[in-house]
Amino acid sequence: MTDTSRRRRSRRPATPSPEDAWLVDVAEGASREAGGIPVELLGDYLPLLADAAIHGRRAKRGELDAVGLLGRRAAEQGISAGRVVQLYLSAARRLWQDLPKVVLSRDREAVRAAATAVLQVVDDAVATLAEGYAVARRDLVRREEALRRELIDDLLRGDSDLGTLVERAEPFGLDLARVHQVALAAPSRRLPDADAAISALEAVIFDRLGDRDVLVATKDGLLVVLAPADAAAAGRQPPGLNASNELGRLMHRELSRLPRGRPWRVAVGRAHPGLYGIARSYEEAREAITMAARLHTDTPVINAHDLLIYRVLLRDQPAIVDLVQAVLSPLTQARFGAEPLLDTLDAYFATGEVATESAKRLHVSVRTVTYRLDRVKRLTGYDPADPAHRFTLQAAVLGAKVLNWPQEPLPASA
Repeated sequence: MTDTSRRRRSRRPATPSPEDAWLVDVAEGASREAGGIPVELLGDYLPLLADAAIHGRRAKRGELDAVGLLGRRAAEQGISAGRVVQLYLSAARRLWQDLPKVVLSRDREAVRAAATAVLQVVDDAVATLAEGYAVARRDLVRREEALRRELIDDLLRGDSDLGTLVERAEPFGLDLARVHQVALAAPSRRLPDADAAISALEAVIFDRLGDRDVLVATKDGLLVVLAPADAAAAGRQPPGLNASNELGRLMHRELSRLPRGRPWRVAVGRAHPGLYGIARSYEEAREAITMAARLHTDTPVINAHDLLIYRVLLRDQPAIVDLVQAVLSPLTQARFGAEPLLDTLDAYFATGEVATESAKRLHVSVRTVTYRLDRVKRLTGYDPADPAHRFTLQAAVLGAKVLNWPQEPLPASA
């Protein structure tokens, strides 16, 4: 059959010929059984089956390619693969049942040959249909993933046109007027199978929060989760009650089950309203990831709320450099350098100025702790036990942690 005759055949008249009228009934019945799928998705499939049953003709490559295009069309229309296959199988069953009305007499061998020919066409057509459907679905997923990645990038950047973003966010179920928060997950090395990680997070987060107002994507080697937050959580709840803690723990628990990427570190930005609140929450989460690495903390889930003091310190870096230089630089004169004394001060302040608890945390004796605190007093002139000196010392210790001193030299003051 030439391409011209094939195209003529595919454009069937609105009113079928009398000999093809029974195929219309078959198509409509199959459509009803498959849940009302358009009969147009059958294309020339039924005439192919009829030719196979009556004349034993196998489907040609071009005819099967047309079936593959119908599979693509079904995917683009959002029809499930199961229902499309059901349409084709129901059509084959109904056609076979109606064949005796057309073929009045058949011997056993002829029936067997007709059945073999029909089954061959069904097998080839359904396989081609499924392949076309799968190709279209992959293309749709790629397009959706690209659109989602572009949307995430623009949302996290925070400088795009609001009207355009609202329109682009609507297909993903995002209401940009709501309060959102951003959480980031960093693997121990490079990001493992991103698709597996995204699927794992989507499954558990959608189950907990629903599939509206949630986006999961990747950016700069990190997993990004954009999730809704209760308006009351928008920076006004103490960290112990903040729902973002639960989001971070949920993400860490699910990611830790993956075969690669462990140990994961998760940072959750605070909840903020509106479009620019998303970008703000993202920046807080990024800062928290960076700060946690700099502080060498082993906490797997970090809340940006807990690191606000470090953000305050970093806003005036020249001042904090000056503070560390003026208050703590004398500690470098100690026999083993400044680091053991800084660790002792950090543990001392973290335990509420209790020497015995500090000793347990540092795995040293209480005498060692008191000796080191006395060395700090002698070298710096600041007494850790004196309330008037304590704030200055603690601020300087926090600044040293932020600047990673003494492991790294202090930045030059402007």
